[in-house]
Amino acid sequence: MRESLSNAGFLEDENYFARRDAKHREFAEAEVREPAHSGSGYPDDLPALEATFERYFAGSTRSLSANIRGIAAPHVSPEGGWESYREAYSALPPGLADRTFVILGTSHYGAPNRFGLTRKPFRTPLGLTATDTGAVEELLRAAPSAVTLEDYCHAVEHSIEFQALFLQRTYGPAVRIVPILCGSFVEAIYNEHARLPEQESEEAERFFGALGEWAARQAKPPIWVLGVDMAHMGVRYGDRFAALANEAEMAEVARRDESRLRSIAEGDSRGFWEQVQQNRDDLKWCGSAPFYTFLKVQPQARGEVLRYEQWNIDDRSVVTFGAVRFTDS
Repeated sequence: MRESLSNAGFLEDENYFARRDAKHREFAEAEVREPAHSGSGYPDDLPALEATFERYFAGSTRSLSANIRGIAAPHVSPEGGWESYREAYSALPPGLADRTFVILGTSHYGAPNRFGLTRKPFRTPLGLTATDTGAVEELLRAAPSAVTLEDYCHAVEHSIEFQALFLQRTYGPAVRIVPILCGSFVEAIYNEHARLPEQESEEAERFFGALGEWAARQAKPPIWVLGVDMAHMGVRYGDRFAALANEAEMAEVARRDESRLRSIAEGDSRGFWEQVQQNRDDLKWCGSAPFYTFLKVQPQARGEVLRYEQWNIDDRSVVTFGAVRFTDS
């Protein structure tokens, strides 16, 4: 039995670590980040994918906003959150195909206070993105202790893959991106002295500065895309109650979500983080690190909540998410 478990990689023994290291090495040496969720999170067949997008965006109208700074979109399954994806990506006006899109995605598996970078372009059924390797190299030089380069989490993470797909649908397959996975700021949530992430982690502070300085030097301001979900409530997520979207306990969750979103919309990074710290983030916002990173790097941005949703991911658990448009203040 032990040998079978070991051979399957279920024991933390030499075999497990050898298999893990081989997987990490395989990803690091690959030239392209291959799609991990085509065929499950979205169709892997191009005609089926195009038909799905037609259904998602039927009747939508693109924004003509001239001072767009970015958007926040879900990273939940597109089929579960397509209305919020539609609102978020419809807020991006035409004419931005020549911009660089900085994607700040939740790192569900990465180390705290670290930012996962990759030089690899992302492949989807729509084609191959162009990754801004110059930006990746600059961030690595400026904040090496904060960066995990060729982070294996990219190989399996959906929070950036889904955004790359929707950006390709919006601006074409070769859209230029900077994919950044944001590790959680767990120490700044659980620290009894209620410190901010940059006070708790010099690495995070250095990365905020480096990313902000890079963005400020670009001749054409980059567009920011946040791949973020919000609260995770109910039995699946360790709560003692069965969560039903928009009912019972979830009404109070909506009130607290909306309060956090107001702070984000106002550019109030401290006010937002103080709410995340309440009750040690009992709402379990997996998008708090990308949101906070954006607020620190783009303090002049102001937001407008376009949509807020609660979705039963199963019959006893709910994920909340929405769509936010950011513009220059």
